Amino acid sequence: MYAVIRSGGKQYRVAPGDVIRIESQGNGTTGRVEFGDILAVSAAAGQIEKAKPDTHVIGEIVEQGRGDKILVFHYKRKKQYKKLRGHRQPFTAVRITEIGFDGQSFKAPDMPKKEAKPKRAATTETEGPKEVKAQAKAPAKKAGKKPAAKKTAAKKKKP
Repeated sequence: MYAVIRSGGKQYRVAPGDVIRIESQGNGTTGRVEFGDILAVSAAAGQIEKAKPDTHVIGEIVEQGRGDKILVFHYKRKKQYKKLRGHRQPFTAVRITEIGFDGQSFKAPDMPKKEAKPKRAATTETEGPKEVKAQAKAPAKKAGKKPAAKKTAAKKKKP
């Protein structure tokens, strides 16, 4: 099951679970995006149908950011004219969670939530953060190894 949607002047073929990068969307408080402009839907294998009014595509915002820098360089030869501009296009990454068509709803499996790593605690109750840092900075000595003797070049004096 997939659908063809239009967003930001571009068309995307999406299926439940896909992550797409679209033009920057203002995220609401819910973090959900509902696409209203649905062009076509594939209900069965090989059959594409025009979208009906009850068709809906819903996604959740995964990430917002800016893309890679694009350099725009203008140059006119023999005229000493050069202009360099850079541009980073903002984007919104959306994960398609549900496609509804003709009374059926196709949902993506839930993604496991990322768990925050716990912060490292002090080794004993009496030690504060400064003491823990001092212990961490001290290098550990290796047992059984002696430092290498320095080689000195002894100059012999002529009698």
